[in-house]
Amino acid sequence: MSPRPEIAHRRRPEILAAASEVIRERGVQGTRIVDVADRLGSSPPALLYYFDSKSELLSTALITAEEGFYEEFEQRLERQTNAREALVLLVDACLGDDGDNDASLWIELWSRSLREPELARMRAQLDTRWRDTIARIVRQGQECGEFGPADPDDVATLLGSLLDGFSIQVTLGDDAVPVSRARRLCLELLERELDCEFPSAYDSEEMSVG
Repeated sequence: MSPRPEIAHRRRPEILAAASEVIRERGVQGTRIVDVADRLGSSPPALLYYFDSKSELLSTALITAEEGFYEEFEQRLERQTNAREALVLLVDACLGDDGDNDASLWIELWSRSLREPELARMRAQLDTRWRDTIARIVRQGQECGEFGPADPDDVATLLGSLLDGFSIQVTLGDDAVPVSRARRLCLELLERELDCEFPSAYDSEEMSVG
């Protein structure tokens, strides 16, 4: 018998959030069902009542975490007054502007997607959604005269790929790629591609070094 819908609606998000926390700390390979259960003050059988297997739980947790990132970003995006601010917000969100860089989960998702076709399909959908978001912001900026002529899809692919690479280096703690430097290089790319300036967006300390 499956859980009552109203209980499952509450319990599944709690389990997925706890699983994401443990994965951040230990990685997918190091995460056990008992670790997630302990985080919730529950038991492994109670968790597997809501998921068919450990693999399903961990895969769902990774996808849900990334979907949550996009949804939160969209909410923040709605509060921006122009396309320049939106792109700065996007760069900062990817690089962990609040000190919580989720790239550790992205790395786990990318790795697991290499071996799980269904997870790879879902990851590809999320990546497409992200590039479409960047391209949409670029088009809005062009319509308002903020940005010069450029192919929005090309800009989205360039910036998305650059942010993926930088987020990995930031997560690994590469001394050559602090957040401030990664941020500056992303904004310089946007300036070149979009023929615009982000003068107030640079970190003053990084500007003095660069």
